Amino acid sequence: MKKIEAKTLEEAYAKAAETFDCSVTDLEYEIVQHPSGGFLGIGAKKAIIVAACQAKPSTKAQKAPRESSPHLPPASRASSAPHKKDTPSQERVVSSKPEPVRKSNPRPTTHTSEAEILNGFFDDSAKDSAPARPSHKQNVEQEKATYSEKELSQTIETKLGELMRSACFEIDTVEVDVIDGTAYIFIDGDDAALLIGKEGYRYNALSYLLYNWLHNEYGLFIKLEIAQFLASQQEMIRNYIQPVIEHVQQEGWGKTRPLDGILVQIALEQLREEFPNKYVAIKRTRNGERYILINEFNKRT
Repeated sequence: MKKIEAKTLEEAYAKAAETFDCSVTDLEYEIVQHPSGGFLGIGAKKAIIVAACQAKPSTKAQKAPRESSPHLPPASRASSAPHKKDTPSQERVVSSKPEPVRKSNPRPTTHTSEAEILNGFFDDSAKDSAPARPSHKQNVEQEKATYSEKELSQTIETKLGELMRSACFEIDTVEVDVIDGTAYIFIDGDDAALLIGKEGYRYNALSYLLYNWLHNEYGLFIKLEIAQFLASQQEMIRNYIQPVIEHVQQEGWGKTRPLDGILVQIALEQLREEFPNKYVAIKRTRNGERYILINEFNKRT
């Protein structure tokens, strides 16, 4: 049994038939992993099967060595046939696996941990001979070097626009500007409020997905604005932390009430800007709720 990987199951069957030099109908196989396109290329999975050929090689396959070596005596042709059948098939497996992976998906494997675990159950000799893959940091540096900020902005805007058009929301505006390692994203349309969701839950989920995509793919941070949601949240937090700021100015320390989702990040950013010489950090209660503590650097309690 040998492990075969391909983009689709059909390609995996064809590659297995070529490897064993037999018909697809003669294969005995087991599907280890079904292919998946993932989300924006994140978490994409290849088709993985383990296969073997139970039928004898076809007459055509046996005649091939005789036609290619007409000057060999019959005994030499017979003895060399098994060797010519096995060696090329092993070479095809080794050469076909590493190269397509490096070319088509040079991103880090943090989103394909399931595939890595599955690979560990098989003795794959190709891994020992394959060149080492670039690290995540090297991939990100190469990807960023490929684009200027303007080109990167256009690339992300195009992909994000395709995502919005395929969704069930009526969104007509998608704008992206990449500045100093941060992607500033603006989305608006008739269903902008639905995309934000009750208490901003959909907004938080979308922010998380976009961050995972853009940070892993291009090493970018994000600022997501849907309609005027982010601006309104920033204004609301600015008014809320004003008494906290006054308390810190008088007592030297202070903390906020528990905050949810994007609110804790907005408050953290504003308080760090207000108190650049103090210790400002996110803390958790026993119930797992998050709040922000402002204190002196030598009193982080």
